[in-house]
Amino acid sequence: MKEFLNAMPKAELHVHLEGTLEPELMFELAWRNGVALPFDSVEALEAAYEFGNLQDFLDLYYQGAAVLLKEQDFYDLTWAWLERCHAQNVCHVEPFFDPQAHTHRGVDIGTVISGISQALYDADKQLGISSKLIMSFLRHLDEEDAIATLNQAELWLECIDAVGLDSSEQGNPPAKFSRVFAMAREQGLRCVAHAGEEGPAEYIWQALDELKVSRVDHGVRATEDSTLVQHLAEQRTPLTVCPLSNVRLQVYPDMSEHPILTLLEQGLCVTVNSDDPAYFGGYMTENFVALQHGLDMTMQQAIQLAANSFEACFAEPERKARFQLQLQAFAQENGVHLAA
Repeated sequence: MKEFLNAMPKAELHVHLEGTLEPELMFELAWRNGVALPFDSVEALEAAYEFGNLQDFLDLYYQGAAVLLKEQDFYDLTWAWLERCHAQNVCHVEPFFDPQAHTHRGVDIGTVISGISQALYDADKQLGISSKLIMSFLRHLDEEDAIATLNQAELWLECIDAVGLDSSEQGNPPAKFSRVFAMAREQGLRCVAHAGEEGPAEYIWQALDELKVSRVDHGVRATEDSTLVQHLAEQRTPLTVCPLSNVRLQVYPDMSEHPILTLLEQGLCVTVNSDDPAYFGGYMTENFVALQHGLDMTMQQAIQLAANSFEACFAEPERKARFQLQLQAFAQENGVHLAA
């Protein structure tokens, strides 16, 4: 089953580039840039990966981001992750990056975007991985800061396909950012937002109604509102779900309690993603394997989840059609029926 899941064509729609920073690369970049880390070794850093909630993780996440200073750092970070994607047959990616986590440290936004974009361009040419880039606003900061960030990115908008919203969810509702999302839409950018991870189902409604999002990132707490579940199913609004992340951050105490397959069977366009894989114990294949072990996910369900990822992605229609044909051929080779 693991070989099947690894070879299965798939797209990743919810991953934070800063969250792909593996301990070894973090220490390498810290040495290269003369940045002191509060850990003596890779092992000491990994020992800190026990999180009681989202904020515990974010505290460590921002410490790690401090080693990213130069264009080459952002390139190396992105390229290392893309090589892992290639090894797991992830053929399309739509990563997030958090510019405010870097500009607030004095790093120019152009340095961030140019390093990431060059790696994505090279991956398309060398690895056959297509991409769309999502610039996320940090919701624990105020909306004026987000607006300033959008303005700073004006010269780089040709590299950006969408805006998102992440960081501490509790107490920071999506409606807080309605103006900056309206500004982004006016500039032709798509919109997505984290909602319904630690925050309530009401935050998902706000993301849909106030921010006009095309996708909801996480969204698992939709299960608390049957009307919302029905709405999401009827509209085929994608949820970019991150199973290992949800368990590591105590959204669910055990994978056996995760609702992703229940939502799938209810007709929702749920997808599997890795969120911050360097911190949460796995990339795409590991997340699928966790569902198979914890929820007895079938090959048929896995194929449908992969099909949903292609349906939900922002790739051009002809590319999406090609992905679906690749997945259909893979399913047939493995004796699995892919529903139309």
